[in-house]
Amino acid sequence: MKNDERARFLFGISLSDRPKWQQFLLCSSGFFFGYLVNGVCEEYVYNRLQFSYGWYFTFVQGFVYLFLIYLQGFTTKQMVNPWKTYVKLSAVLMGSHGLTKGSLAFLNYPAQLMFKSTKVLPVMVMGAFIPGLRRKYPPHEYVSALLLVVGLILFTLADAQTSPNFSVIGVLMVSGALIMDSFLGNLQEAIFTMNPETTQMEMLFCSTVVGLPFLIPPMLLTGELFKAWNSCWQHPYVYGVLVFEAMATFVGQVSVLSLIALFGAATTAMITTARKAVTLLLSYMIFTKPLTEEHGTGLLLIGMGITLKLLPENNPHQRVSTPSSKTNTSKPAPIENDRIRLENAGEKEEKSQLV
Repeated sequence: MKNDERARFLFGISLSDRPKWQQFLLCSSGFFFGYLVNGVCEEYVYNRLQFSYGWYFTFVQGFVYLFLIYLQGFTTKQMVNPWKTYVKLSAVLMGSHGLTKGSLAFLNYPAQLMFKSTKVLPVMVMGAFIPGLRRKYPPHEYVSALLLVVGLILFTLADAQTSPNFSVIGVLMVSGALIMDSFLGNLQEAIFTMNPETTQMEMLFCSTVVGLPFLIPPMLLTGELFKAWNSCWQHPYVYGVLVFEAMATFVGQVSVLSLIALFGAATTAMITTARKAVTLLLSYMIFTKPLTEEHGTGLLLIGMGITLKLLPENNPHQRVSTPSSKTNTSKPAPIENDRIRLENAGEKEEKSQLV
C-alpha cells in the first residue's frame, strides 16, 4: 500500500484496504450524489426563485459545513498541518465558490456548468508548476482535454442562442472561478502528497474556517450581505433549500477530496466533468429546455474526450522520474561491481601468465 493511501476513510468506510475499483466506486458515488443534488438546488434557487447572492450563500454553506464536521467528531487536536498551510488554499476555495455561485445571476446553469467543465485543461497545465507535484501527462491526455474544451464551447454557444440568461459579466466571473479551480485541486493534492496523514475532514475544516473571513469584504463592497439578509428574511424557506444543498454538497466535497488524495487532481477533474454532463442532461429534462444540433455536437465531443481519457485508466498520469529510479536503472549493484572487478583481475592474471 502506498503512503498516500494509508488510513483513508470516507464517512467511516475504510478505503485504504480496498482495491482501486472499489475506492473509485465509493468516492464517485458520494460525489455524484452530492453534486447532482447541489446542481438541482442551485438551478431552483437562482433561476426559479431569482435569488442571486453567491457570496452570501457560500457564507451560509460554510457554517453548515462546520456543523457537519463537528458531528463527524473532528477537533483541532487531530490537525497534522499548521494553519498557515491553508491560507492560500482557503482564499482560492472561497473565491471559486463565490464567483461560481454569483455567476448564475448572469448565466443560466447549463452555460455556467459547461464553462466550469473546461477546468481539466488548466488543472493539468498548473500541475506542472505546483511544488511537490510537478506532474507530466502524455499527449493523448491533452488531446482528451482539448476535445472537452471544444465540445463545451460549442454547447455554450448553442445555449446562448436558446437561453436568454447569458452575459459577458457572467463569463468573466466563471472564468475567474475557473482560474482559481486550476490552483485549487493541485494545491489540495500537494498537501495530501507532502503530508499523507492529512485527512479530508481536516482539509475541509481548516479551509472553511480560514476561508470564511475572505467572503466578508466582497459581501460588504457589493452590498450583497444586507440585500441577501432582507430577501431571505422575507422568504425563510430559502434557508431550508440552502441547508439541504449544503448537506448534499458536504458529502460531495468529502468524496472529491478522497478522489484527489487517491487518484490525483487531473483524474478527479475528469470525473467532475462526467458529473457535470449528467447534471446538464438532468437540467434540460427537469426544466424542459430545448436541445439543438449544436448541443448534440458539443455533447458528442465531450463524450469523445472523456472516453479518450478513461481508456488508459491503468496509468492516469505520469510523474517525473526520480533520481532513485534513475540510479537503479543506470548503475549496477555493489555486489555486481565486485564480481566484475574480480573477473577483470582474473583475466589480467591469465594474460600475464601467457606472456
